[in-house]
Amino acid sequence: MTAVFDLLTAARLWLDDDPDPATRDELTAVLQRVQDGDPAARDDLADRFAGTLEFGTAGLRGAVAAGPNRMNRAVVIRAAAGLTGYLLREHPVPRVVIGYDARHRSLDFARDTAAVVAAAGGEALLLPSALPTPVLAFAVRHLGAHAGVMVTASHNPPQDNGYKVYLADGSQIVPPADRDIAAHIAAVTGVRDVPRVASGWHLLGDDVLDAYLRSAAGVVDPHSPRDLVVVHTSLHGVGGEVVRAAFERAGFAPPWQVANQARPDPDFPTVPFPNPEEPGAIDAALALAVERGADLVVASDPDADRCAVAVPGRDGRWRMLTGDEVGALLGVHLVERGVDDDAVFARSIVSGRLLAAIAGAAGVRSVETLTGFKWIARVPGLRYGYEEALGYCVDPGSVRDKDGVSAALLVAEMAAGAKAQGRSLLDVLDELALAHGVHLTGQHAVRVEDLNQITAAMTRLRQSLPALGGTDVTTCTDLADGGGGLPPTDGLRYDLADGSRVVVRPSGTEPKLKAYLEVVVPVVGDDLAGARGLARSRMERLRGAVVVAVGL
Repeated sequence: MTAVFDLLTAARLWLDDDPDPATRDELTAVLQRVQDGDPAARDDLADRFAGTLEFGTAGLRGAVAAGPNRMNRAVVIRAAAGLTGYLLREHPVPRVVIGYDARHRSLDFARDTAAVVAAAGGEALLLPSALPTPVLAFAVRHLGAHAGVMVTASHNPPQDNGYKVYLADGSQIVPPADRDIAAHIAAVTGVRDVPRVASGWHLLGDDVLDAYLRSAAGVVDPHSPRDLVVVHTSLHGVGGEVVRAAFERAGFAPPWQVANQARPDPDFPTVPFPNPEEPGAIDAALALAVERGADLVVASDPDADRCAVAVPGRDGRWRMLTGDEVGALLGVHLVERGVDDDAVFARSIVSGRLLAAIAGAAGVRSVETLTGFKWIARVPGLRYGYEEALGYCVDPGSVRDKDGVSAALLVAEMAAGAKAQGRSLLDVLDELALAHGVHLTGQHAVRVEDLNQITAAMTRLRQSLPALGGTDVTTCTDLADGGGGLPPTDGLRYDLADGSRVVVRPSGTEPKLKAYLEVVVPVVGDDLAGARGLARSRMERLRGAVVVAVGL
């Protein structure tokens, strides 16, 4: 009874401080059901008040609803006040550029942020409409801002939204900035005490988007082939018009759009999960590609910072390329176009190692970073970086983050060049395998309801060395100890005697435990089919062993 009383007291205090009538009404209804004895409502309320939505290197992300453990205006106003307080230490008039996608409440959260910054004497610059995350990342440096905020939950489920923060260099926050901002957020005593203004921020014009499009179109050679039929889907996100405009500006024919997925819709009605990696997500785009006789399919995630690619297979069926395959293709394309002597290629620790082999053969330095573009973007001398989750940074001078729009243009340029030679991107992948061996990557991911399951699984793995497919583990590196010369992070890396590798880590943005697998098999005597068959059998054996070892 005492616990319920304390919960009800906390909820009523929250109600008194909540500036949003919509979430006040929502929470009031939940409280009434709790008082009526509804156990489901009591559990719901307990979860809403189980803690405060934590601000970290990924900013904020969670379901849109009332309560401190959810995304709502009260939480966003606190975050904006904390960020502004952090900036005021160094900048008397902090300039903050603010973007937003088309998810539920995104515009409200963006306006609240602008209202807090302006009331504190800062210069709040609001993007003119719902636009992709790469436009915001570009605008931070283009406008000389001290920070940027993007309201988005990327490819999370429809009920989620998020709050991503960039600093003046155009890259996402990393420690200790995240901790400093979180401390300022924690110091906010009450939301109603945070000054806000009803106006006073600056609504930017389309010239910012025009500058971004000009920059994105510049990643391709103006004299390279352009004969290519492309299908694009934005999966109900904000990438449709921007991708189309970028292709036209770069000299390509406008992509065919999947009509019922082209307009932004925060409910994502035609896909079970708005992530192009998920099974079935790009089926409509593949059907349109068959209908239009396309050469290439490109799919954006809802905020268009990721880019998925599919190509016609030799068996007549379309095949979606993995993030590692696209990462390698873009790397070799940039090498063939020529890079500076001091250029650096980067990939995250959970990505495949083929890019490193390509770079090494070309005399280009390559490095491995922690997962996330907040780390990749900070690599000194970065020319190109990618991570297996469909994220590619092909123009770090303009966008120091993953950018699904400029990456799509560079893939299209490569595909058009191959087509002009009577070849395909699959032929390029064959050539890479012959030169560097078959690099087959895979993943085992488990979504959980209780995050304690992930903690328990990681503890079990740390307590004993698992058997991984009958192959000896030559090295086990605990990344929490800063192993591999990287900053500490919760993860384990296993290097196997046959050259295979497994990395296990909790997801930074979803309630998932993920295991990333890679098998490398040299090609002997040009027997590419044999090497690929051996790689597939090793992968299946390794995947089965990982499933057992993870135990979820």
